[in-house]
Amino acid sequence: MLTLKAEKREVKKNLKKIRGEGRLPAVFYGAGKKSTPVVLNEKDFQKVWKEAGESTAIKLSTTLGDIDTLIHDVQVDPITSVPIHVDFLVIDITKETEVEVPLEFTGEAPAVKSGLGTLMKVLHTIKIKALPKDLPHEIQIDISGLKMLDDRVLVKGVTLPPGVTSITKEGEVIVMVSPIQEEVEEEAVPEADLSAIEVEKKGKKEEEGTEEKAESEKKAE
Repeated sequence: MLTLKAEKREVKKNLKKIRGEGRLPAVFYGAGKKSTPVVLNEKDFQKVWKEAGESTAIKLSTTLGDIDTLIHDVQVDPITSVPIHVDFLVIDITKETEVEVPLEFTGEAPAVKSGLGTLMKVLHTIKIKALPKDLPHEIQIDISGLKMLDDRVLVKGVTLPPGVTSITKEGEVIVMVSPIQEEVEEEAVPEADLSAIEVEKKGKKEEEGTEEKAESEKKAE
């Protein structure tokens, strides 16, 4: 199990100063544990986060003892995307835990390679349950068997690691090959015939001039 060293944090201590020291504010709670603020080494957390994601158990090593957790929520800076705060959910390693696990698509679909269709990923995660020690970081989906249009991979066709059970319905489609949709070209709007408009305006003016002349001659009579 991955391990992170965590030190108890004084709530009143300036968080900006903590981050400036290369440390990361965090908190753990759940499974009967009261909410406890801690601080981590920011670089160490980055490494563990990349490897564990939010579905692999992490052991927090504290002065209160080792605590088994999952990364529950990570707040990041909107500009730098660097973590600025972490929530850890305490778990019981003797009981099964339900989590969402990301899917990693591997291989190449022959139907897509040949231009027969396009790959449509319907699901990007599936929900599973397992003991914390058996929780996978990701689940691989092999798409090399998609050879024809409408070929698909269902949840029930996925090979799960030992001790892992899927909660997502077996009949759910994970990925499939769909027909390539042709782009509909917009009909070109014909350009206006400016010469015709000019002729029409000219004819109208001449017509109005003729009518005015006729009226003048009628009045003169």
